[in-house]
Amino acid sequence: MVFRDIKQDLISPEELDEMVRLSGSYEALFSKKAILYKTLDLKNKNLTETDYKNYILEHYTFLSRPVFIIDNKIFIGNSQPVTLQVMKALS
Repeated sequence: MVFRDIKQDLISPEELDEMVRLSGSYEALFSKKAILYKTLDLKNKNLTETDYKNYILEHYTFLSRPVFIIDNKIFIGNSQPVTLQVMKALS
């Protein structure tokens, strides 16, 4: 397993596209809990997939974290069900 600090080592557009291929959409990777989401009042805007992509690439806080990619499957976030799925995938 490789830990990556995306604050220091930003995600490339190609890496993000790979995560989208696994997750199905940019919105699935987008964090609506980010402080900037509230600051920019994005909840009152009609965001497109391109908008989600651009925001994630502009600032790392827009990527839901953590993200695990295990055996070509993606796990996004730290909810209990996701955490259990990650533990199962690692065992």
